Amino acid sequence: MRLLPAAAAGEEALTEPWLRGPTPGVAPALQPAAHALRQVSEELPPLLATLGDAEAWARPGGSAPIGFHALHLAGSLDRLCAYARGEALSAERLAAYAEENASAETRPPFARVRDVVERTLLAALAQVEATPEDALREPREVGRAKLPS
Repeated sequence: MRLLPAAAAGEEALTEPWLRGPTPGVAPALQPAAHALRQVSEELPPLLATLGDAEAWARPGGSAPIGFHALHLAGSLDRLCAYARGEALSAERLAAYAEENASAETRPPFARVRDVVERTLLAALAQVEATPEDALREPREVGRAKLPS
């Protein structure tokens, strides 16, 4: 399943989102974020769909598994979006953060990870589309230390 439809068949299908023009309804200052989210949503889900649990959680050479990276991408994006809305991290988000480093005994099936990645990308793009440009000047705090951003 794709979050966003790829470009129309033909020459435009090979064009990256940022070369297709502005994303409708997105403030000019947020176009780079929208383009990045569109590109990731077009490219990542089809790649993740080629992996089963064994490949997703393999640790070749002791490296972190692809499943970890996919969960971390979704979790980090979700946390950044929460901070951008001026929210502190909820208990649910903190639990999702802990799940990113789940052990072999507790990690989720990779099909669930793929769903989380797709839902998070879709939600992030919807948030970017709904963000008025003047909101970008409002101060935000990040983390428990409430660091300014």
